[in-house]
Amino acid sequence: MSSPAAFSSDIGVRLLYRDALVLVIDKPAGLPVHPGPKGGETLTDHLDGLRFGLPRRPEAAHRLDRDTSGCLALGRHAQALARLNKLFANAQARKTYWALVEGAPPDDEGQIDLPLARRSSDPRSWWMKADPAGDPSTTRWRVLGRSASQAWLELIPVTGRTHQLRVHCAASGFPIVGDPIYGTAARHGGPGLQLHARGLALPLYPKKPPVVAEAPAPEHMRDGLSACGWAG
Repeated sequence: MSSPAAFSSDIGVRLLYRDALVLVIDKPAGLPVHPGPKGGETLTDHLDGLRFGLPRRPEAAHRLDRDTSGCLALGRHAQALARLNKLFANAQARKTYWALVEGAPPDDEGQIDLPLARRSSDPRSWWMKADPAGDPSTTRWRVLGRSASQAWLELIPVTGRTHQLRVHCAASGFPIVGDPIYGTAARHGGPGLQLHARGLALPLYPKKPPVVAEAPAPEHMRDGLSACGWAG
């Protein structure tokens, strides 16, 4: 797993796409996007190196969990951020994830429709649960490879609920490897969450193709991916 502390020094290497409005970076696992109640280092602490001549640093247009790696879009100024926020709010941004899961789905592809709600009424709690009275939530999945004990999935969240992919996989009987909340991983010393934001497509410009970015497989997932048939 990449060290968050090393992020500033290799932030240029982690830049996947750049134009006048948007940057897409490959966020390392272990680095939160936004500050939490306990404080500590966040992605924002490292973004001054991505100004590229603009007076303000870019800002994240959406969120990834602390332990999820991969594609993250940044708006370069207020107008760009507003346009990006609208794409994500209206489910126009297409996000593709890779995950290593315990066991394997019996089929090669499918769709999970499972409403989600918060476990607690505490606004500081992000933990979720399947709940018939919750918000409608849909995830499409496809098996990309299998090993004796795991499967490599492509996950496409049609909706964008908090922890959606993690809850949907766990509730379907194939929790994501390394998930200490919804899966079977230990809270400390585990393999790290095996969830990666592989691709992002943003229809940002009306008369142009979508902005497309793809993040390489992270170091902490490569052994598991290889066991499932990933060729590198």
